Amino acid sequence: MTKTKTRPWDVAEHLETAEDMAAYLEAALEEGDPALVAAAMGDIARAKGITQIARETGLGRESLYKALSPEGNPEFATVLKVVRALGLRLHATAVQS
Repeated sequence: MTKTKTRPWDVAEHLETAEDMAAYLEAALEEGDPALVAAAMGDIARAKGITQIARETGLGRESLYKALSPEGNPEFATVLKVVRALGLRLHATAVQS
């Protein structure tokens, strides 16, 4: 009997287009969980290249990994820098009651 080799699934490997990345971040934002949003931004940053994002934001790679992990708690200024470097935009809409 042959053993099947598996590896952990990594969403960053599947975020290929700007539209994929925007939809992924939008879904995380809709959940309303800050840890999920930070982790989604981290996944997108890894998909684009964390070194490139660090260079564009002026932040260290290690601090980006930490801030954009599920345990991270990035400052809002960091969130804005990263979103801009990812080529994305945050926007607000009114909640329908």
